[in-house]
Amino acid sequence: MPPVLVDLSHTSHTRARTGVQRVARSLRNALGAEAIAITHDPHRRAWRPLEAWEEANLAHPGGTTGRGARWPLARRWLGTFRRLRHPEAPPLPANAGLIVPEIFSPGVAAALPALFRATAGPRVAIFHDAIALRLPELTPPGTVARFPAYLQELLDFDGIAAVSADSRDALVDYWRWLGIPRTPPVRAIPLGTDLEAASPPAGALPETPLVLCVGSIEGRKNHLALLEAAERLWDRGFRFELRLIGLLQPATGARALARLRALQAAGRPLRHDGPAEDATVAAAYAACSFTVYPSIAEGFGLPVLESVARGKPCVCSGRGALGEAAAGGGCLTMREATPDGLAEAIGRLLAEPALLAELTAAARRRPIRTWRDHATELDGWLSELRSARG
Repeated sequence: MPPVLVDLSHTSHTRARTGVQRVARSLRNALGAEAIAITHDPHRRAWRPLEAWEEANLAHPGGTTGRGARWPLARRWLGTFRRLRHPEAPPLPANAGLIVPEIFSPGVAAALPALFRATAGPRVAIFHDAIALRLPELTPPGTVARFPAYLQELLDFDGIAAVSADSRDALVDYWRWLGIPRTPPVRAIPLGTDLEAASPPAGALPETPLVLCVGSIEGRKNHLALLEAAERLWDRGFRFELRLIGLLQPATGARALARLRALQAAGRPLRHDGPAEDATVAAAYAACSFTVYPSIAEGFGLPVLESVARGKPCVCSGRGALGEAAAGGGCLTMREATPDGLAEAIGRLLAEPALLAELTAAARRRPIRTWRDHATELDGWLSELRSARG
């Protein structure tokens, strides 16, 4: 099997754990020995395989408060020195395929033609979502401004692997709306999780039910509605603790963070951990009675799948990609992720032990798609595209 290059230009320079970065790390690992992780080095002005310090960023994510790419000063100087000393780009396997799992930056986009010329294999980009088009008011302004150009740049690939049917349809509809006559094929290849089977939590659950929400604090994740729903339930006498784990997105999440702090100051049983290590997240899942994912829109909704994989029911929207993730069982879905809808769903699971037990059993017996499943399907499509190119 020819090798596959995996562009990790952003993920290899941060230890943040956003959804896209988790996809990039997990896919690279699942592809195994055939995958060669690469980056565009802006200081060397060339594509190259990752170095040890970049591999360390992949292997040890978490514990960071920022999601931006960082290049140590010494590495910038080294890249510049190598460019001046050896102007030619490092060789890459000429017959390799290419997978780009990140939402690449303008700088990386400008460097892609050189990468395309250096490799003869098929080129596939992973498409996550069109939320910047659908919900621009809940998306950082820089992302909104950049997004149309990114969607045009995707036209240069041989194929697009959308993470859900909903994301596939959004991209195809956008290109159709633009009137583009020829587009690359777009196939829905759902994501997976590295949690292959659910296992019952060790020890007894806390006496006060713990409701867990894992996801970055940003506008479209809808934490304001969740906090409003929780306050209504607390006012009605429901006893539970709400725990939030996730990185703050300042551009769209500041209002939710301010509301969270106000509720904490008022003495509400509410905890926010920020970004957390894997062990902390796993312990929180083990201790919770169920999870809630209040997001308005997602490309896939990994927290839903990961909750079910851990045997924990999830409250989430029943629409779009979240509806796709919930369809296999173990979830209580809402028509609308409003404060009313969230309060009703959370209140039901707190007040109806039989329903909670039923959904827990459904989550534990649900077959879980793994990252290896995703990688195998993606690799198979690369082979199809390679054959089509002759």
